[in-house]
Amino acid sequence: MTRLLATTATAVLLTTGTAVPAAVPAGAPPAGTAAHVAAAPTVPCPRAPAPKVSRPPRPSPPPAVPEERVVGGDALATAGLVVPPGAPAPPKITATSWLVADLDTGQVLGGCGPHEYGTPASVQKLLLAATMLPRLDPKQVVTVTAEDMDIEPGSSAVGLVEGGRYTVETVWLGLLLNSGNEAANLLARLGGGADGAAGGVRAMNEYAHRLGALQTHAVTPSGLDGPGQFTSAYDLALIARVCFADPTFRRYALTERAQIPAQPALRTKGFQIQNENQLIYRYPGALGGKTGFTDLARHTYVGAAERDGRRLVATLLGAEPRPLRGWEQGAALLDWGFSLPRSASVGRLVEPDELSASPTVEPTPLPAPAGNRPAAASGPAGDGWPSYWSVGAVVAAAAVLLLAGLLWARRSARRRRP
Repeated sequence: MTRLLATTATAVLLTTGTAVPAAVPAGAPPAGTAAHVAAAPTVPCPRAPAPKVSRPPRPSPPPAVPEERVVGGDALATAGLVVPPGAPAPPKITATSWLVADLDTGQVLGGCGPHEYGTPASVQKLLLAATMLPRLDPKQVVTVTAEDMDIEPGSSAVGLVEGGRYTVETVWLGLLLNSGNEAANLLARLGGGADGAAGGVRAMNEYAHRLGALQTHAVTPSGLDGPGQFTSAYDLALIARVCFADPTFRRYALTERAQIPAQPALRTKGFQIQNENQLIYRYPGALGGKTGFTDLARHTYVGAAERDGRRLVATLLGAEPRPLRGWEQGAALLDWGFSLPRSASVGRLVEPDELSASPTVEPTPLPAPAGNRPAAASGPAGDGWPSYWSVGAVVAAAAVLLLAGLLWARRSARRRRP
């Protein structure tokens, strides 16, 4: 009994954040600290010259949190290039940040600024898919509402009509093949419960943090730009890994064309849509992925492929389409990744819920954006650090007192024995 309670007390202490110091070289700053991150040398990423473009001012990201920048390994806490020793030079591309990882082992093969903040554009739809695919019945027939159709004029749409009735599977195909923003609103509303699309966005943020994607904050379900909306190349790889583990997602992602049914009651004809991700047509072993673009985010891309039983994913943010389009830059990164030995690694993708027990991985709080449309509600406000630590301290102290009392009782019982 004493041993069981002592083990329980130890577990309580560990889950409330008691750290075990790691061995570090003499004079070196501790891993995961601001000094450690600052001391890491920065190697410039190989960049292809990109044409100058007119774009809105870049939003200011949240302050960098050193503990978030070392998720997956200390070597990933760089704004520059990180590759295995002796690896061939990665391709020169225009993306401002990128990462290549193994979908099965979770090994990170290399990256450029893997934890740098970027705006996601439509690759955010992968987070929507990861969150909502398990929640929604693909055979359910749903009706499109005016709220679902509230998207930015001129933005990507699959062509659903207000009042139209479609299966959830058709809506998913419209989302993943044609990047339909009205489809994103509809799916977020369906999965958001009583709070509708706002609840869907909240669920997306909660799930991102469960995955360890601590630099991801969704404001819109579609990836249309919104104040405070960010992600990173590393976070996108975590999200993509969950998506490609789902056979339904893999089937949708490799679908080349689908039929959007007619709506006789609304006098609209049916039509065919095609998958916009050129990787599935032009890259041997392609598994699919997602394209994205806004004037602010520029081109973003996630693509995965399989070769010789090895499945890799490439994620990139902030790219220009010349000299290579987004999917071509993703293909070049995949080629580079497949050229590395299977043992190559500079870090790893954390597992879902792996970070949830540590107080150092609370998501970075972001100010709630003002004036969002109903379909672009911000995520939940989390508890602050002080309350988290105070509860942890109380529980830890109680556990220590309990353990001490048990040990004293045991010794007293021994002294009383004949």
